Amino acid sequence: MGFFDTLRRCLGARAERGMRHRTVQCASAHGLHRMAYTEWGDPDNPRVLVCVHGLTRNGRDFDFLAEALAADYRVVCPDVVGRGRSDWLAVKSDYGFPQYVADMITLIARLDVAQVEWVGTSMGGLIGMVIASMPDSPIRRMVLNDVGPMITAVSIKRIGEYVGAAPVFADLDAAEAYIREVSAPFGPLTDAQWRHLTLHAVKPVEGGVAMVYDPGIGEPFRKTPLMVDVDLWSTYDAIRCPTLVIRGAQSDLLLHETAVQMAARGPRAQLVEVPGVGHAPMLLDATQIDIVSAFLRAGHAG
Repeated sequence: MGFFDTLRRCLGARAERGMRHRTVQCASAHGLHRMAYTEWGDPDNPRVLVCVHGLTRNGRDFDFLAEALAADYRVVCPDVVGRGRSDWLAVKSDYGFPQYVADMITLIARLDVAQVEWVGTSMGGLIGMVIASMPDSPIRRMVLNDVGPMITAVSIKRIGEYVGAAPVFADLDAAEAYIREVSAPFGPLTDAQWRHLTLHAVKPVEGGVAMVYDPGIGEPFRKTPLMVDVDLWSTYDAIRCPTLVIRGAQSDLLLHETAVQMAARGPRAQLVEVPGVGHAPMLLDATQIDIVSAFLRAGHAG
């Protein structure tokens, strides 16, 4: 069975339950590009949940969360530019948070709603923090998944060692072995979960399969390596929407002491730590999905 046959077999059941693939046109300083997104649930539902992935991942990481919440929300899972099905930027220096934030504001405008709820893993959480810190922000309730206003230099160095450096793999199994190695902090996932993450992280190329992200997203790490922690407390302190912080108990990116401070200042976030996981909880299993669901439901109680 070929790569696409395997993919269709694994995804067929979900596709039949109303998952939709769309794109929106965005602008950078050097031209136009298309950002892809996957949408679940009733397209007319005014309750919209935007789920944004980590640095080298894509919107399909949220399939299980989106499926669980699609009865209550229109769930929108974008592929940040340079990842997944989205276009790659011609000028690699354009990869960065100003572009990512601008693209998400364009996406929200396309969705034609005044407010959204937000789940952001790692980079996706940082994008959410920036938007939520702005006056008149459209984010009404936010989940920050293993990310906060203090990013450790150690974790950035670890990520920088592999981002943009993945080889072409002989086959899907070789790709999965690599993803299991570099993503070991995700925790004890099942074989089916690792295969799901792998299927959507690679694409067929001549000679095998390759990661579905532009290696150019790693240029900022190589050009300006960070030697000190990144401090975004002023951004965090400006956030006013109810916020939940989910932390992998073994995370090297969001330290425990930072998470505790997040519960005491700014939006005074609720804090949940997930045992046996580093950076980052992938929100694939029922326990982690329930954490997100309970927080979001609380915003609509009464």
